[in-house]
Amino acid sequence: MSTPRDLNICSNILETIGNTPMVRINAITRGATDATVLVKLETFNPGNSIKDRMAVRMIEDAEKSGALKPGGTIIEGTSGNTGMGLAIAAVVKGYRCIFTTTDKQSKEKIDALKAFGAEVIVCPTDVDPEDPRSYYSVSSRLEREIPNAWKANQYDNLSNTAAHYEQTAPEIWKQTDGKVTHLVVGVGTGGTVSGVGRYLKERNPRIKVWGIDTYGSVFKKYKETGIFDKNEIYPYVTEGIGEDFLPKNVDFSIIDHFEKVTDKDAAVMTRRLAREEGIFAGNSAGSAMAGVLQLREHFTRDDIVVVIFHDHGSRYLGKMYNDEWMRAKGFLEVTGMTARDLVAGRVGRAVCRGVQPSHRGGRADHERSRLLADFNHQSGARRRVAQRGAPVRPVRA
Repeated sequence: MSTPRDLNICSNILETIGNTPMVRINAITRGATDATVLVKLETFNPGNSIKDRMAVRMIEDAEKSGALKPGGTIIEGTSGNTGMGLAIAAVVKGYRCIFTTTDKQSKEKIDALKAFGAEVIVCPTDVDPEDPRSYYSVSSRLEREIPNAWKANQYDNLSNTAAHYEQTAPEIWKQTDGKVTHLVVGVGTGGTVSGVGRYLKERNPRIKVWGIDTYGSVFKKYKETGIFDKNEIYPYVTEGIGEDFLPKNVDFSIIDHFEKVTDKDAAVMTRRLAREEGIFAGNSAGSAMAGVLQLREHFTRDDIVVVIFHDHGSRYLGKMYNDEWMRAKGFLEVTGMTARDLVAGRVGRAVCRGVQPSHRGGRADHERSRLLADFNHQSGARRRVAQRGAPVRPVRA
């Protein structure tokens, strides 16, 4: 009798994680760069994101060490994707999940976690990690208070990096036949860029690893100066990348360069991926692709650039894929309206078009975006300092 393995049948949903496809970008890069740009589509994982990989690895390592016991409770501070991976694994393995998240995360992400039976606690975004109201602090308190609880701690748990070193990176090496020349990854917890980057550089030290950051995050300046600058921190819209502290999983020695992308360029590019490439990906994919175009002058015709797309567009339907939200943020220009449209309140029928990313307008448009981001940086930093009156946050080593 044939076994499930003989028939290529998975014994549970966790066995479907990994071996995601790689797809060439065509329309968006046409005329912008002659390099081959490939995207690793992690949306094909069962939880629709790359976080499934490290979520299962963290749980399995915790089980082996005895930190997570049968019938225990998994606690985590998550923007949604890691929580999804943990929740799926918890269903299969019989654990309870309680997640904390921030109020800037999309409703779709929160609803998805609840769909798998997880409890979700929403915490304020604009507070220090050490503030008792932050989603970091609340998750740590829950771990202390709930019996038989284990906190995954994706930021500092090195099982995160290990998952990508052992799984994601070998897939990329094999899919490109070892010819990859550049890796471009949005950096949040740091596990993906550090794990994949280390594996690739061990096999070819000439490979460049570029991290995508956002305005309002500390990564780029810390990499370039070694200074943790509190004035770099201010609220931003982009989800999934950037941080206001230094996770242990971010190995700065692996990352050759950080490129910052504005909220607007990230959001507009997210929509372009769907409309021009047919790829329905999340906000960090837009950031990564916009970053590739900003860096296009560094590529040659012979280069093979691999960009990792972390999650699925369905989690951003109320944000980047929603015209009203985009207009409210100033990310869409409204054209074609008449006085009658305004009087009748038919704004929704107006023809809207996205502001084009900086590469189409050249250096001048990119410089304007950078200057605007710098202005927002300064005003945002002043607001945060005035609101908090707090001392400089200690760096998490």
